[in-house]
Amino acid sequence: MADPSNRPPLKREISARSVAAEVLTRATRDQAFAAAALDAEIARSPQLGPRDRALATELVYGSLRVRRWLESRLTRHATRSLDKLDPRVRAHLVLATFQLFFLERVPKFAAVSEAVGAVRANKGPEVAAFANAILRKLAREAEKELAEGAIDFEVVAVESAPPWLVDALSRSLGAEGARAYLRAALLAPANGICVHDAKMRDAWLARLRETAPQGDFELGALSPHSIRVRSAGRLQALPGFAEGAWTPQEEGSQVVALALGARAGDVALDACAGRGNKTALLAHAVGPSGAVDAVDLHPSKLARLRTELTRLGVAPRATYAVDWSVGAGEVAGTYRRVLVDAPCSGTGTLGRRPDLYLRRTAEDLGRLSALQLAILLRAADRVEVGGRLLYAVCSVLREEGEEVIERFLAARPELELAPFDGEPAAGLATRAQEKRAAREKRDGCTLRLLPHVHGTDGYFLASLVKRAATC
Repeated sequence: MADPSNRPPLKREISARSVAAEVLTRATRDQAFAAAALDAEIARSPQLGPRDRALATELVYGSLRVRRWLESRLTRHATRSLDKLDPRVRAHLVLATFQLFFLERVPKFAAVSEAVGAVRANKGPEVAAFANAILRKLAREAEKELAEGAIDFEVVAVESAPPWLVDALSRSLGAEGARAYLRAALLAPANGICVHDAKMRDAWLARLRETAPQGDFELGALSPHSIRVRSAGRLQALPGFAEGAWTPQEEGSQVVALALGARAGDVALDACAGRGNKTALLAHAVGPSGAVDAVDLHPSKLARLRTELTRLGVAPRATYAVDWSVGAGEVAGTYRRVLVDAPCSGTGTLGRRPDLYLRRTAEDLGRLSALQLAILLRAADRVEVGGRLLYAVCSVLREEGEEVIERFLAARPELELAPFDGEPAAGLATRAQEKRAAREKRDGCTLRLLPHVHGTDGYFLASLVKRAATC
């Protein structure tokens, strides 16, 4: 017979906190994607208003960003292992600790009371008493430490990351850079809008500010297509989306697409197209005299890509479902421009996807770098002589960046690093090169975008050109 203590309660009070607890439970117990789980829980809770939906979102992402630190504070006072607790009880304790230390607008007595009440409803009075004892001690500690300014957020950031990731970031960015990177990951990043007609960006900025005064809109700092957005609610509900004037796209992602340098009349290949955001920018760049083909492993993504590009008034010339790790499939011929935005650890998006802390391990780096190299090697066959190949990952780790490129160049001597052919990457790489030591010189051919430097998600980019083979 199933243990009734493991069953969720038959009835639960719907609140921002209960939604957040359910999402956190699924993310930690089942390694569910937090964004998808949150969307599903909010859809199941239509009685929540905008403020409660925003609070649930803040609780989920905020607690995931510092979960390891929160649990270390809980462990100081726990009389039993957190690992042995019911996952929902553990989630409520983590959420309450986050509220105590990081969400000062919620009264501490309310955070404790709501958590204890939820635990009592799930597991009864004995476990509720356990939760109450821990949280009351933490409430006193939080009040004292906040009043004294005793919380070092850089320490919080480093202790919230798994040790393997801290080591990998230190190898890639240096110890100081790793700490700054993790500190930036504590902050909720801005959302992005890509206005495909860059000349209309200022006009759309004015219209968005007028029609959504609760939001915070500003011009992007790097991409001429970018508007950065905060506190505006669901982006697809804003004016301009339905008309196809813009699409949601983070600014660093826009920089990646622009770095390929696609121009009117070019024939380009987006080798790992995904949802098609970069495909759309490439299609606008090459115009009606050029063409873009899109490739992805999953046919369902390609179907969504075609629908999305139709909304934006462009279309791929062809789409191909291809597993590059096996072969090139039906992708034939060569292209002037090839973009390989390869599958990766996603560690450049920690601020946006803190559930990656739960799902990624050190072992993933070897597996993913091998996949990246395999994709790059096969996609390189589709670059024409004199053509451009751009490699990109939403990771800042050397294992997925420089080390992949070094192995690739050793295997394909007909390709060589070349300065970026598109702005703003060309200018950014040149300025970054001026700050690097001569022994690291790459002549503006690689670029690492960093949240604490550029205000974007984290990326590694490398620009290559194919020269004629020699005998």
